Amino acid sequence: MKTVPQLIYERYTLERAGKAFEVFKQEYEKAECAEGVIQARENLIKEIKSFSTASSLANMRFTLDSRDEFYKGEREYYDEIGPLVMNYMSEYGKMMLESKFRKDLERKMNPVLFKMWEVAALAHDPKIVEEEQKENAIVTEYNMLMSQMQFDYQGKKVPLSLVRGDLTNKDREVRKQAAESIGKGLQANAEKLDEIMDRLVKIRDLQAKKLGYKDFITLGYYRMGRIDYNREMVADFKKNVLNSIVPIVKKMKEDLAKEMGIDKIMLYDNEVYSLTGNPRPKLDKEGIFKAAQEMYNEMNPEIGAFMKKMIATEAFDVDSRDGKWGGGYCTEFADYEQVFILANFNGSADDVDVVTHEFGHAFAMEQAFQYGDFEMGVGGMETAECHSMSMEYLSWKYMDKFFEDVKGYKKRHLSEGLSFLPYGVIVDEFQHKIYENPELTPAERKAEWNKLESKYRPYMSTKGIPYLEEGTRWQFQMHIFETPFYYIDYVLASTVAMAFLVASRKDYDLALKKYIELSRAGGTKFFSQLVKDAGVAYPFGKGTLEELGKEILRILEELK
Repeated sequence: MKTVPQLIYERYTLERAGKAFEVFKQEYEKAECAEGVIQARENLIKEIKSFSTASSLANMRFTLDSRDEFYKGEREYYDEIGPLVMNYMSEYGKMMLESKFRKDLERKMNPVLFKMWEVAALAHDPKIVEEEQKENAIVTEYNMLMSQMQFDYQGKKVPLSLVRGDLTNKDREVRKQAAESIGKGLQANAEKLDEIMDRLVKIRDLQAKKLGYKDFITLGYYRMGRIDYNREMVADFKKNVLNSIVPIVKKMKEDLAKEMGIDKIMLYDNEVYSLTGNPRPKLDKEGIFKAAQEMYNEMNPEIGAFMKKMIATEAFDVDSRDGKWGGGYCTEFADYEQVFILANFNGSADDVDVVTHEFGHAFAMEQAFQYGDFEMGVGGMETAECHSMSMEYLSWKYMDKFFEDVKGYKKRHLSEGLSFLPYGVIVDEFQHKIYENPELTPAERKAEWNKLESKYRPYMSTKGIPYLEEGTRWQFQMHIFETPFYYIDYVLASTVAMAFLVASRKDYDLALKKYIELSRAGGTKFFSQLVKDAGVAYPFGKGTLEELGKEILRILEELK
């Protein structure tokens, strides 16, 4: 069993992809029945797995150190050839849809695949390859800027991830200093950040227009592979958040301000949920991993064995350092059936969330290796985030292993989950605004952000915080630059995850069983069916958010 550092990287060439597609076409055309087409598909998908593995390995090693010239070059290479490989996959999908054996194929194959191919055909066309390549290059430029950006803080130059860790400090003055450091650091790069976003908006809008769409939002939804809900449903969901969740969060924040003896919740108060500050882990990095292994062993033998495998294969990199990508993610190397988690520990409770949230992603990927189909994977982004966020809440039972103040952790975690919903909606609506109006200037985009803050977070202020008061919090929300329209999936999944928490308090073993079944099903079912099978409330259901809000308030009352 190879460790992640030992995994062999070999560039996957465009020529190899082209040859694999030509072989697929030949086998497809000479197929005499549905089984022949299915076999041709399996051979092509095997090649695409290898492309995915190489691309993922190159990206992972680039994010470990964005100054590594070799992997920087490899990342740029896949940025360039990725859209060309997508050409082949788009054509493959169209061929599967147009097969003369389609009726037999529909009987023998998962219906989700056909819906995926239909959406994929609307998301890509050879005529926008050049623009897709340019977009990829701009996103990489943003990644490099953020990973190498240094912030003056407490007499040192440090990466963003370390400064953000102090936004949860119990000392309000320390939190204020951290926010000011972030604002000033972003301000020093303001021109570049504005220019990168301007180019991204323009290049994405151009792609949409070349494909005949009114705006990039339509194309963005297709690119996200949305097969079970649409723009109108998301708009209704956001209205429900505004009407059912925002008032609850507003009251919670106002009560917290009184408890803390302050007039107004400032941006640097927003991640603190008690007068004594947020509980921090009682363990260092090694202790957290040891406790996580104990937790998963007790939770379920299969889950415990998987955690043991991850540690043995060095599938975590969690140390903050210069040049490292500042966010966190879980990825897979399909040919090796290996997963990997990158994070940046900073001493806050977020460190524990890494070994629950990102581990939830990893567990679902492992299930997909065993029971799924590579093309369907773990499902859409909303499904993938259900795996991660639900694991956070299912881990509540074992939080005494990580914290002295367990109630304090749970209160912080759940309060944060509830107050995240309005923020997540802001991120999504902001993207709708800027892509509906691609001609907006940088100043106008910032003004739009501040309008949305007033709408969805009326209890919070950025006034007086350098640069951030101008409406720039979004500039270090990497999803906005990297994966437009992804963020609402966190919001949808968060409601499912909180529903799992409610279910686990009634019958923990049953909730865990349903969670494992959800993970095992991966992308083989539509999101609505997955949620129904899990026995939790569907986010788009009428009255779902109102009822969920009441349940969460009851739990928070118990934690006081």
